[in-house]
Amino acid sequence: MNILAVPFFATDQVWSVMLQLCIIAVGLLAGNIIRTKVSFMQKSLIPSALIGGALILIFRWIYSDVLGWEDLINKSTMEIITYHALGLGFVALALKNNKVESKSSTMKVIETGTLTASTYIIQGIVGLLVTIPMFYFGKQIFYAAGLLLPMGYGQGPGQALNFGTIYMDRAAEQGIAFPGKDFGLSIAAMGFIIGCVVGVIYLNILKKKGKIKISEIKEKQMNKLSDYEGENEIPDTESVDKLSIQFCLILFTYLLVYLFNHFLQTLDLGSFGEKTLMPLMWGFNFLLGTLFGIMIKGIIKVLRKRQIMKREYINNYLLNRISGFFFDIMIVAGTAAINFSEFKGFAIPYILVCTLGAIATFWFVLKVCKHIYPNYVYEGFFSMFGMLTGTASNGMILLREIDPKFETPAANNLVLQSLPAVALGFPVLLLVSYAPQGFTQALITLGILIVVFIIFNMFMFRKKIFRKRSNDLP
Repeated sequence: MNILAVPFFATDQVWSVMLQLCIIAVGLLAGNIIRTKVSFMQKSLIPSALIGGALILIFRWIYSDVLGWEDLINKSTMEIITYHALGLGFVALALKNNKVESKSSTMKVIETGTLTASTYIIQGIVGLLVTIPMFYFGKQIFYAAGLLLPMGYGQGPGQALNFGTIYMDRAAEQGIAFPGKDFGLSIAAMGFIIGCVVGVIYLNILKKKGKIKISEIKEKQMNKLSDYEGENEIPDTESVDKLSIQFCLILFTYLLVYLFNHFLQTLDLGSFGEKTLMPLMWGFNFLLGTLFGIMIKGIIKVLRKRQIMKREYINNYLLNRISGFFFDIMIVAGTAAINFSEFKGFAIPYILVCTLGAIATFWFVLKVCKHIYPNYVYEGFFSMFGMLTGTASNGMILLREIDPKFETPAANNLVLQSLPAVALGFPVLLLVSYAPQGFTQALITLGILIVVFIIFNMFMFRKKIFRKRSNDLP
């Protein structure tokens, strides 16, 4: 088809996806302007991406619901962008050559990973304790909906959307109307607000009490040429741009994720494979992307060591920027994809899940941080609380307020904890996929989560527990 021969207004098919990307870009730019120019927004530490997504959401409501015009924002396209941006962002991070001078001991990193997994669990327990009784007594909400709390708060918009879709489909199979995608994305958006606003309020409370000192940080360009150009890297002036190489590596790795899942889908895995395994694997695009990214990075290292590959093709600085780009896009698109018109009848459970989840997360993270980070309690708390309600970037933003030069091990703990957190949290994610299969399964999941939560806490508080026992001995 000759596109140029088609009348302009007949090219919706050609421009549909590009239009949504342009809307996301405009929203992100507008959000950044507001956060930069409005002092209240700047002090709140709310990410520009979330403000941008909220602006698109407001525009969408006025444009379609108030004025009654045809909606410019395509909800399904925004959801697709959110899904893929999550996976691509994790692939970019996985491909990086991590050269971190660790200030953290191995055990402290493991404890931090355990704290992360334990917080996911307590969020899941709180969520289920809200939605299971509400379903049992009044059928106002899907019984397993509470498990979208750790997906939204702990994992962010991408996982909230993935599992929200799974839960919506499982609820529909059981004759229950549940807007899982919107419910999950709304929890994720609220998580960003809770992390930033509550974090800032608590910062100021501690400042007034004299327990911390908030550092004034002027945002300026801190990158040097050495950050961009590593040793023996390919030059910018080669036939292929260095940035293009990074994108190609990311997309090639992401292609492996698709091929792997497509291969699994061709196998005869029965009912378990169709209803549990495959939805979970497609939902784990970010985790598979991480694993394949590590594999590709390992292959490149071997080729470099054997001198088959002469130059260094991986650039950490560019991969950092690309991952940041994808995560910003994910937040804007995920927020813009929320449809509150589907929320009729679900406002009370949503408010309860978000409120109780925020209280439980704040209390638990603070309690554990006081124990495992005795020398930098608040640095550890703000980094972890920001991450466990938003993303790692939110944790870093809050941490910079009291530790601008990252002099404590808190920043390193946050970076290095991901591997033990994934290892410990993976069984929990399997339970999240198991729970929506039936009311009994949800009850079993709640029981297992409580047991695992106790075990994880026994590990984190082991010194305190054993000290008490030794003191009790005759």
